Amino acid sequence: MLIPLVVNWLHSLEILITMLQLSVVHRLPQRFRWLSDRHSVIETDDTDSEEHDVIALRLISHDGVPAWEILHELKDMLAAIQVDGKIAECEGQPCLFIRRCDESATNCCLKNQGVAIAETFIGR
Repeated sequence: MLIPLVVNWLHSLEILITMLQLSVVHRLPQRFRWLSDRHSVIETDDTDSEEHDVIALRLISHDGVPAWEILHELKDMLAAIQVDGKIAECEGQPCLFIRRCDESATNCCLKNQGVAIAETFIGR
């Protein structure tokens, strides 16, 4: 009885790892800040204050329930390197919010796990 459960669990884990490695995140161009102390409501921030500046990473390779699941996995991966992240909805899509000062560490961690980072290139 235990073997089928372990096989199913391993298969689920394999699918999740594959989904992470096929994930593509995009950094939204706006800067954000938390509106409340509970860090559940966010708004764009046009000020020059970087003290509470956060950025949003949106998953562009998946949407719906899989996007929420993958973002939670990414958040857990970042927690392992002591980067605090919050998941909230922005513009109707789930996003992972991190402090701007943690952006480089986040990019390195995600790339090391096989997550692609979409970047905007300006043509001339």
